[in-house]
Amino acid sequence: MTATTIVVTGASDGIGAAAARMLAHPQNKLVIVGRSPEKTKAVAAELGADYYLADFTELAQVRELAAALARDHPRIDVLANNAGGIMGQRVVTVDGHEKTFQVNHLAPFLLTTLLIDQLVASRATVINTSSAAHKFMAKFNIDDLDGELKYSSNAAYGNAKLDNILFTKELQRRYGDHGISAVAFHPGVVASNFSAESTTASRLAYGNLGRRFMLSPAQGADTLVWLATSVPGEDWTPGEYYAKRKVARASALANDPELAVELWKRSAAMVAE
Repeated sequence: MTATTIVVTGASDGIGAAAARMLAHPQNKLVIVGRSPEKTKAVAAELGADYYLADFTELAQVRELAAALARDHPRIDVLANNAGGIMGQRVVTVDGHEKTFQVNHLAPFLLTTLLIDQLVASRATVINTSSAAHKFMAKFNIDDLDGELKYSSNAAYGNAKLDNILFTKELQRRYGDHGISAVAFHPGVVASNFSAESTTASRLAYGNLGRRFMLSPAQGADTLVWLATSVPGEDWTPGEYYAKRKVARASALANDPELAVELWKRSAAMVAE
């Protein structure tokens, strides 16, 4: 039997590392991607997994990652776009984009679209880690994706998590008939380091005081692992947004097909060379 190749980004810590540990079985060929050389190498060594380093604040590194994955792994059965987080003050990347938007949406959009032919050929599942934060943090303006007109770290994060769902739905619309099964999910409120760069109350909420009330990274990774190891179209519905292994209610904006098309067009223009 051919091993199932599963690529997990943001796998050096938090739910990405937890998911990688849960997916490390002989029938899976596990590939992990992280930003931190030390953490990523440690997780890879623990699991006997292939690993790649990429900092999503630089789109050139995303392009290098996509080329390396395409070269080394002719078949990719699951791509889990999990890297992301809440940032602090507004920072513009070397590519000219607001950091939260680029790391959470634009970089995984680029990675997925660069690998699209391979993903189609593999009839792959593409899993995008979103958040219920899109319903109460987002202050979405399609004409201000980089937060130039108005910025707050929480709104930027909520907007990016909304982007994840819109991207999922448009990816499914464009490529579902070609074999891709795209899905987004909310991991729950997880005790992890994803808000480490934030300087707002969210960092305090996710600190030691709040962690006792939160899910463990393994609990947060449960839905991701379920989506990666179950059958799309039978166990879950492609194009939907899930939480706790069930279809969850997304915001009205997340279900706007015209907005999804427009976000795709603008994202494609932003990453075009």
